[in-house]
Amino acid sequence: MPFPYDEQDMVEKTLSSSSVFEGRILHVSLDRVLLSDGQEAEREYAKHVGGAAVLPLTEEGDVICVRQYRYPFGKVLTEIPAGKLNFAGEDPRLAAERELREETGAVCRELTHIATFYPSPAILGEKIEIFLARGLSFGETSLDEDEFLTSVRIPLDTLLEMVMQGEIPDGKTQLAVLKVCALLRREKAEKENTV
Repeated sequence: MPFPYDEQDMVEKTLSSSSVFEGRILHVSLDRVLLSDGQEAEREYAKHVGGAAVLPLTEEGDVICVRQYRYPFGKVLTEIPAGKLNFAGEDPRLAAERELREETGAVCRELTHIATFYPSPAILGEKIEIFLARGLSFGETSLDEDEFLTSVRIPLDTLLEMVMQGEIPDGKTQLAVLKVCALLRREKAEKENTV
């Protein structure tokens, strides 16, 4: 089914941009844009350096998750390990490995990119690269000084059921679980077809 608009007709041209807020993590801008129909509009959005997240899967089929208090929602959430890039242009693979080690104490033999995730594309310029980590070995965690979390092992099947029941509201974790389950099903089918 064709789209009703040519994508070139949807592009908005920036006429002006002003900084509203400059924080450590977020930079909020207010732009004036020209729409494809010739009208002008405002776009308020937050810029973010980006992040990396990783679903650590053990040989037993458990996912190493973290439980962390999330201030905007006022509650502790279960999530996969993740964090922001240290600087624009940092290799997300290195950031994923760093967050895995810092938050769970794990290092991996295999790291596979499984998704690029835009958490809130209408207002936030954050992009999170999501990875699957396998071949885990464990050492000590190394949390940031303002980071308080605990790690938990959850069987992948249980975590999938938690996602489907609405018990995991974090979007990057939902996406990672669904993608990994689909990937493992595909790997199993390919293996069965080659036997």
